[in-house]
Amino acid sequence: MVLIATAGVAAFWLLSAPVRLAATDLAVFEAHEPDLANGENLFWAGGCASCHAAPDAEGDARSILSGGLALESPYGVFGVPGISPDPDTGIGGWSFYDFANAMKRGVAPDGRHYYPSFPYASYAKMPLTDLADLWAYLKTLPVPDSAAEIPQTQLSFPFNMRRGIGLWKRVYLDEGPVVADDALGDDPVLTRGRYLVEGPGHCGECHTPRNIGLAMDGSRWLAGAPNPEGEGRVPNITGHADGLAGWTADDIAYGLESGFTPAFDSMGGSMASVVKNLANAAAEDRAAIAAYLKAIPEIPDG
Repeated sequence: MVLIATAGVAAFWLLSAPVRLAATDLAVFEAHEPDLANGENLFWAGGCASCHAAPDAEGDARSILSGGLALESPYGVFGVPGISPDPDTGIGGWSFYDFANAMKRGVAPDGRHYYPSFPYASYAKMPLTDLADLWAYLKTLPVPDSAAEIPQTQLSFPFNMRRGIGLWKRVYLDEGPVVADDALGDDPVLTRGRYLVEGPGHCGECHTPRNIGLAMDGSRWLAGAPNPEGEGRVPNITGHADGLAGWTADDIAYGLESGFTPAFDSMGGSMASVVKNLANAAAEDRAAIAAYLKAIPEIPDG
């Protein structure tokens, strides 16, 4: 019996170990000339400021990534760290390899698993060249004047068992697209929209219901879900009557820039912050997101 238990513990420890990118993947980074304009666009499309800027930061202060937000969830509180270029309070002491492993594998420089409240399940779909551009842009942002107070992450059992996330990753971490190529055809606008929504924009993290393993349920992609931060629901954003059937692609693109619905109501809650980010992204990317949302399967409320 002791032997079986020991073997079980050993198997768990091996299967739950962090899996990093191969060192040979860095060849892509080393051969790539960073594009700061693309990096800035990905910064806004990815909504980095929504979580990593100081709570209630506005204007230029949204580019000071000091952290300090407390993400409330049914499982506990996640404290959001700073990701400024500061080597002590941010990621200034990281290498690109550290950054790429955090974004695509959910692994910290010290080897710990990150909780998937950090949406690496979506960022995993980003190519290393885009990550290199984003990395280069992050290094140009200002350093905070002082260290922010970062709330302590406090989760209930069993969610506080960080090592178990390794098993979750083995089952659910996937770099492939959610919506298959044959559903989009060869349209480069739809392909771009899919990338932005499924990857850096990580829209599914809030708009998609979770399965029994608390991963996004691809069979109910973007069909709406309980609000992960509190009461109410995050809406369905497929073309179903429960979602955006009454919106045109132009309505969606305009809403992502202005925050107004076709009925001239204002988008509220966390979506207001999303709009602040996307309003700074390229207009053609907002149009691509809108085109993708109108092209994906129509699914009733999740």
